[in-house]
Amino acid sequence: MPTATPSGQSSAHTVPAAPLRIAYGLYAWLQFVLIGLVGLILLLCLPSLSRRRALIRRLARLVLRLAGMRLHVGDLSALPRPCVVVANHCSYLDGVVLAAVLPPDFGFVIKREMSSVPLAGVLLNRIGAEFVERRDQAHVLRDTRRLMRHALAGQALAFFPEGTFSTQVGLLRFHIGAFAAAARANLPVVPIAIRGTRHCLPPGSAWPQPGPVDVHPLAALPALPPGVAQDGPRAAALRDRSRGALLAALGEPDLA
Repeated sequence: MPTATPSGQSSAHTVPAAPLRIAYGLYAWLQFVLIGLVGLILLLCLPSLSRRRALIRRLARLVLRLAGMRLHVGDLSALPRPCVVVANHCSYLDGVVLAAVLPPDFGFVIKREMSSVPLAGVLLNRIGAEFVERRDQAHVLRDTRRLMRHALAGQALAFFPEGTFSTQVGLLRFHIGAFAAAARANLPVVPIAIRGTRHCLPPGSAWPQPGPVDVHPLAALPALPPGVAQDGPRAAALRDRSRGALLAALGEPDLA
C-alpha cells in the first residue's frame, strides 16, 4: 500500500529498494548524458534557431519518457503569443519540462551560473537562452533592460521568477525582472504550475526516480491591471497576482 512522503506525495512511484534506485539513477543519468551529447552534435549542425528549439523540445520529451517521468500537460493551445510565462521552480528538471511542453518560439531566461555548466551551457546558448545575473545590481539592471528590449520586439519569454529552488517545499520570493519586461512591452503573463519534479529529482539529491509530472497553465494575466498606469507599479501588480495564482494552484506554503 502506498505511503505518504513528507511532501504529501505518494511513494507508489518511488523505486523502493536502494540497489534498484541506484541502478535506475545510473540508467537515467546515462541516457540523459547520451541524448544530451547527440543533441549537442545536432544543435551545432543546425543553422536555424527555430529548428534547434524544435529539436530540443523533442529531445526533452524523449529524455523524460525514457526516464519514466510521464508528462501530463494542460491545455496550452490558447497560450497567447507573444507572452511571458512564469513557472514555479523546485528541481533541476523544471527547465527540461518547460522545454518539452512550450512551443519552440519561446526563449528561456536562465540564471547566469548555468552558462558555465559543461554541456548544459553550450546547449542553452544554442537554443538562444538569455542568461541573467541575480546578485550584482548593476548587472541585474543591464540584464533586465536587455530582456525588456526582447519583449518589446515581440519575443515570447519563459522565466522561473524565484531564480532558484529550496529543499523546503513552498514558493520563494519572486524577482521582478519577468514582470518588468511584461509591463514595459504590454505582454500578458501566464503562470504555469509544475508538480512532480520535486519527487522525480529532489533538491539536494543526485538520484532521480520515475513518476508523473503535471504541467498546468493558469489563466493569462493582462499586463495592464485596472487603474495601474506606470511600469513599476504594473510590474509589481503582475508579480503579486502571478504569485498568488501559483500559490493557490500549488497549495504549497508561502516561503517569502
